[in-house]
Amino acid sequence: MSAPRAFWTILCLIALLGSCASEKAEMENAETAKTQLGGCILVSPSGEVPSDLYQEGEIVPTAEYAPFTKKLMVYGITLIGRDDISGEFMRKVARTIKEIFPQEGAIDRELQKEILRNMYKYRTVIPLFKGKDHGFAPSDQAAWDRTTRRNSICDIIMEGVPGQVNEVVEHILHHVTDVGLHYTFPAEWGISRTSKLYLAMQEAIDKKYYDVRQYDDEGDEDVRNRVVLQEYAYWIIYTAWDLRETYGPREAEWTIMNNSELKAKLPRSYELFEATIPRVMVAPSRPMLQEFTENSSNTKGIE
Repeated sequence: MSAPRAFWTILCLIALLGSCASEKAEMENAETAKTQLGGCILVSPSGEVPSDLYQEGEIVPTAEYAPFTKKLMVYGITLIGRDDISGEFMRKVARTIKEIFPQEGAIDRELQKEILRNMYKYRTVIPLFKGKDHGFAPSDQAAWDRTTRRNSICDIIMEGVPGQVNEVVEHILHHVTDVGLHYTFPAEWGISRTSKLYLAMQEAIDKKYYDVRQYDDEGDEDVRNRVVLQEYAYWIIYTAWDLRETYGPREAEWTIMNNSELKAKLPRSYELFEATIPRVMVAPSRPMLQEFTENSSNTKGIE
């Protein structure tokens, strides 16, 4: 084969392979759209629901969530980490989840159980990363793609970053609202354009308390809608719990700083919170949250 002919043959093969890869990616995206709402929430239940919904496991090795190597399940949420995540940090996150779902006081246990049941059913999983390095080696990318397709993974938690309390509480809430509240209270907290959450968010946008322009670059409208709603749900709950003034962030797309300001400026959002959240969830305790501000152990691996 002459050199020019060989060159064009190779070029055509590259183009063909590129076309096949592109078509494969498009097919995978289309398949994800059928199986996941907003790019991350499983549409069909596939997880096992135990008889005891308030289970807390131990940190154990696992190959189920590759490329992550260990897991800890608590109250329907599976925390997954690689070897660099400390066991101490995983257990602190698990205890925070437990404090959010107490079983006494003014809690409606049946409603709360339904939230936990839904988080089991729709395989709620939170990946934990060490610091801000949450990339993967090329050899791990395919395994990560499989893990995200099989579970409801809507964000991550980073260990050892500034604003650690907010980092933990925010991303627990993202998964609780995206999965647990979405399926338990679809009319109120549903990830849809007909829910009370959506109407409350639109009011906050119109009154310029919630600036969503940073999300305009999100190409998929379904994903963007889920993201702006999950962020708004977090802001309502976090602010109503009066955590922002103590734990930040000070600067953000959301300008309301505390419970009383939320009640005065956005009564629709406050009423949405009051009608549902105190019946099923509470803010984690200040002593629990203060543990995240202390120096964490450097211990690694399964503990």
